[in-house]
Amino acid sequence: MPLADLMLLILSGFLAGVVNAIAGGGTFLTFGALTLVGLPPIAANATSSITQFPGYITSTLAYWGDLKRMWRSAVLLGLVSALGSGAGALILLALSNPSFRAMVPWLLLAATALFAAGPWLKPKSRAGTNEDEKASFVALVLQFLTSIYGGFFGAGMGVMMLATLGLTQRGDYHRLNALKNLFAAIIAAVAIVVFVGGGVVAWPEAIVMIPAVALGGYAGVWTARRVPQTIVRLVVIAVGLLLAFYYFAQG
Repeated sequence: MPLADLMLLILSGFLAGVVNAIAGGGTFLTFGALTLVGLPPIAANATSSITQFPGYITSTLAYWGDLKRMWRSAVLLGLVSALGSGAGALILLALSNPSFRAMVPWLLLAATALFAAGPWLKPKSRAGTNEDEKASFVALVLQFLTSIYGGFFGAGMGVMMLATLGLTQRGDYHRLNALKNLFAAIIAAVAIVVFVGGGVVAWPEAIVMIPAVALGGYAGVWTARRVPQTIVRLVVIAVGLLLAFYYFAQG
């Protein structure tokens, strides 16, 4: 691997971990870097999913005490998340790289718009406690659709999931965020299994980026106290728009 590519992957992975810890959106950086070093878009998407996975696990563990108190809804929605993610990942593998490449700029624009609207989509607390409740049919359908997108592409999935959970679940923001972190981990895990089985993961690049993302996540706690979240969000939005423009220019 050329030194320039190696440095780009390490730097983008580190910055992805930082922005994930502050505002989310690290997928834009990892996916973008992997495409710039020459990976086909499907392989870049699959490899990016693997680099983000450790962060989903640690975020889920941080909320484990809350999740144990709402296991019924977590299990039902988690099963739906697994099914949707598997379907989305299989749809991706059924596409050719040129077909997926044609979709990428539009997916990036949609994900960037979703990320930009994140502060306005943040769910407000609804009447009710943070204890367990049965997942409604509407909640299951919305989670299934969100999981298909997560398994297929994933950028902006967290914002989308928080918004849909806010429409169907009661309780405060932390309850919804706990569920979101768990389902994001499930969606990523199932998609990774499908991608590994499909042989589309670029392991050398993934091995380089995973520790960089983890280190960036740790540094993000320090950065969050010194850099305004608005600035980080603007940087992520700019990266999303530049990537979309790049793919449009590439035809």
